[in-house]
Amino acid sequence: MLDAIRWDTDLIRRYDLAGPRYTSYPTAVQFHSQVGAFDLLHALRESRKALRPLSLYVHVPFCANICYYCACNKVITKDRGRALPYLQRLEQEIQLIACHLDPNQKVEQLHFGGGTPTFLSHDELRQLMGHLRQHFNLLDDDSGDYGIEIDPREADWSTMGLLRELGFNRVSIGLQDLDPAVQRAVNRLQSLEETRAVIEAARTLQFRSINIDLIYGLPKQAPDNFARTVEEVISLQPDRLSVFNYAHLPERFMPQRRINSHELPAPAEKLQMLQRTIEQLTAAGYRYIGMDHFALPDDELAIAQEESTLQRNFQGYTTHGHCDLIGLGVSAISQIGDLYCQNSSDLTHYQNQLGGAQLATSRGLVCNQDDRLRRAVIQQLICNFSLEFEAIEQQFNIDFRGYFGELWPQLQAMDADGLIKLTNQGIEVLPAGRLLVRSVCMVFDAYLEQQNRQRFSRVI
Repeated sequence: MLDAIRWDTDLIRRYDLAGPRYTSYPTAVQFHSQVGAFDLLHALRESRKALRPLSLYVHVPFCANICYYCACNKVITKDRGRALPYLQRLEQEIQLIACHLDPNQKVEQLHFGGGTPTFLSHDELRQLMGHLRQHFNLLDDDSGDYGIEIDPREADWSTMGLLRELGFNRVSIGLQDLDPAVQRAVNRLQSLEETRAVIEAARTLQFRSINIDLIYGLPKQAPDNFARTVEEVISLQPDRLSVFNYAHLPERFMPQRRINSHELPAPAEKLQMLQRTIEQLTAAGYRYIGMDHFALPDDELAIAQEESTLQRNFQGYTTHGHCDLIGLGVSAISQIGDLYCQNSSDLTHYQNQLGGAQLATSRGLVCNQDDRLRRAVIQQLICNFSLEFEAIEQQFNIDFRGYFGELWPQLQAMDADGLIKLTNQGIEVLPAGRLLVRSVCMVFDAYLEQQNRQRFSRVI
């Protein structure tokens, strides 16, 4: 079975290295300032010519309260009026981008992330979605995957009703941990009742999918307490779960400096939390998709993995990897053909650029042939836990063993350790290696040795 995982503490200790999450290859660390708006416009024209379907990501950076663990691009403010000038510039960006695309390019996937998208008022959400529908070909038959991230403290029944009316059919709910002591330590007080109310509303309003986010490794967490949180979450029966490893990087993310590092669980406790979580979720019928993600067997991600069609992009695991991904808003990343590009991460600069009728593209990368080849290899391993050499050889006109000859000793070592099964035909990631699939992918990363590993979280 694809969802089988074997817990091997010795392997985890040896292969639990810091490394990328591979929402892209090359990763965003490789982006540079030589890529700008001209490259984006060229890529959009190519997308229009090919009539490729679209996936839209809209970044809403505002939050009313700060969560100390957060590493997202956000603006903390109680002033709801700060959203208005941002939305005006966002609407300009939507217009500028859409005029280079064909109205027949359907938007198969839409995701609002943040920040807290429901920081926006009902009128603002209505106006923003209206503007998107005016300029992009959004589906109106509920067949698209249209999701939004929800903070249950910022949403109620009327909010959920509005979101459903606007066309959203998936919700992702931040929960992290239900223990009050942990919540106080990270400044996110959120009751089970608040979360349950939002989920009940979503079910009543026939949202198609509910995802819940949890984090292990937060201050004051302990294996027994976190196991109780997981049990409560299982009782809510989400379709998907994301169980993230907290990466404490206070030198990079200022809010994390408010966390008392002495209150963080020891590495052995973190491992215990993850192991028990996997056992609990597996017993409850969830499948391990990979990279911290679990889903029920009838979920689209689980089915796509069974059929070897699962893909991965900046929105995580997806069934829409064939779409051109267009990021809108401050810090948003686009992936259009072989172009990756990112908007400015500075809110003032983003707004000023668009105020001057200029796109806010600040950096990016154009993939070369080696990038495309390695991207295909990493995508297969991280999504489907297997790789057929012949398929890659035919696609890229190479001899796999010859091209990657210098990597063979590392792969053979992983084979000897039981992470993978290496044959003349391909690579299979074994049950003991699935939790460590990032470490397998890192073997094929041509940039990794040049990078500062401190920029990345650990595999486990």
